[in-house]
Amino acid sequence: MQTDFSPNYSIEYSHPLRTSSTHLKSGNTIITDAPTDNHGMGNGFSPTDMLSSSLVSCIMTIMGIAADRDGIDIVSMKAEVAKEMAANPRRVAAVTAHIEVELKNATDESAERLRRIGLACPVARSLSPDLAQNIHINFHYTS
Repeated sequence: MQTDFSPNYSIEYSHPLRTSSTHLKSGNTIITDAPTDNHGMGNGFSPTDMLSSSLVSCIMTIMGIAADRDGIDIVSMKAEVAKEMAANPRRVAAVTAHIEVELKNATDESAERLRRIGLACPVARSLSPDLAQNIHINFHYTS
């Protein structure tokens, strides 16, 4: 049990159906809006969009850390992400992502190691096993 509470961010609700989360160390802010299919205006990321984005951002970040450690250059890494909602209860049922990674100083073996490390990121391990994580990572090599 944590005895000292030291927050990392603060969140404020504002009507209609919007939150503003501020990262206390940097002052950066993220705004979420409820999606149009759930009574919102859909003017920004929804909380479930942020969950999906967090998963893929975590995978990419962990692969970046491992690549740096192993002397592999990530020339570029981009992802497209979709989420699928379920009803009863309303929840994220699946996150599908296509990640394109261009590597320098890498082999098939080192790329596969990056894939395994990325797919085992902290966010992926924190989500319910009921949530399908359909993550497709394509590696390309440059010299």
